[in-house]
Amino acid sequence: MSEQEKWKWQEPGTTWKGIGLYHITLTITDRQPLLGTLAITNNDPTTAKVLRTALGNALIDCLLSIPHHHPEVQVLHFCLMPDHLHAVLYVRRVMPSGIAALVRGFWQASKKLGRASSITAASSITSNAIRREDQEELNDSQTLREATNRLEAFSDSLRKQMGDENYYQLAPLFQEMPFIRPMGHNTQLPNTIRYIDMNPQRLATKRLKPGLFRVQKNIAIGERKYDGVGNTTILTGEHFEPVHVRQTMVKAAQHGDNATLRNYMNSCVLKARKGMVMVSPFISTQEKQVMQVLLREQLPFILLADNGFRDYYKPSDILFDACAAGRVLILSPWPYDANKRHITREECVALNAMAEEICNYLSI
Repeated sequence: MSEQEKWKWQEPGTTWKGIGLYHITLTITDRQPLLGTLAITNNDPTTAKVLRTALGNALIDCLLSIPHHHPEVQVLHFCLMPDHLHAVLYVRRVMPSGIAALVRGFWQASKKLGRASSITAASSITSNAIRREDQEELNDSQTLREATNRLEAFSDSLRKQMGDENYYQLAPLFQEMPFIRPMGHNTQLPNTIRYIDMNPQRLATKRLKPGLFRVQKNIAIGERKYDGVGNTTILTGEHFEPVHVRQTMVKAAQHGDNATLRNYMNSCVLKARKGMVMVSPFISTQEKQVMQVLLREQLPFILLADNGFRDYYKPSDILFDACAAGRVLILSPWPYDANKRHITREECVALNAMAEEICNYLSI
């Protein structure tokens, strides 16, 4: 079972028919870059953009046609990448059948386009259009519709020639149901849009600095091995210090004694400013505050993660730039678990103990 299939489509007892925002992601099987080509000017990630293929244009046209079939839905935002599509849908009034049925219909239409595009004959028919669209980046509505019409016409012709049974045995490019995530509080919309818009830049950064984003296996530190992402040369530093805010400090602060907690957090930042590499899972609110200062002041640190690294892993927004700049190393002692959602107390204790181990072993 794929990672996406393990996600539930809806919460128990709900049908997702009401007004709301939804983030959907449609991915090509095996991450084949068939929807577009990433273009980077002067090795500057901020200039990154995706030049669409005919299939990419047709997929966007299919997405933008959703409101014609479902007037209660508005396509708020989207970003096409070489191997996947992100979109934000706004359901403006109660739907008759729910968002899952809508997305399933979009998926079926996408598979039809993908089948046509995957056939060698289709590639020869559309090759000139692909080259023209890549060079000129023609993304107006007429071009989108033309790409769709070509692929749909070829798909219909192919189905007649092959017959239904053989036609539907063709492996579609979009084998997995799109991932769908309901968006709750107000801050999720701007954060999601920013995440979507940054996709080309992040992909460009990863391609320009592959060593900093490639998952490195079996990094030995003492008697333990970790998987890691980021700058492993941080491990060659001279002095390392754990960040671990004790519950006694937090409880004392809750009862009015802020000095111990404040002094400890300040000491962590001061040590980092003097060249010590801070090491921690950064679990508690106070530890996260220390990490925010390290990020803001561009100081190096090691983050211990409670889950491993999935395929195509990339750090979150808060860590991505620091990783690209070589200021952070993310380590995990455990393999990736797609079902994991929350860290346990036992894992917290174990990770804090590992932070101590790393500091004791590496400090000169």
